Amino acid sequence: MSANVGKIDRVLRTLLGLALVVWAFVGQAPMWDNAILMWGAVIVGGVLIATASMKFCPMYRILGVNTCQR
Repeated sequence: MSANVGKIDRVLRTLLGLALVVWAFVGQAPMWDNAILMWGAVIVGGVLIATASMKFCPMYRILGVNTCQR
């Protein structure tokens, strides 16, 4: 499992993931009244944070994308 997520990509994934998780629990948006949407945002945010921390994205591997500089 080689790294395929570059530095800028990792930073953006981390920021977006954290924003989704925090917004789901703290945000007062009416859409968070629906538990499925709230937990969906938490799961997507968690996946983004996990792929950023591991420097590997399975979807990138399937699509043949690599944002790492060699």
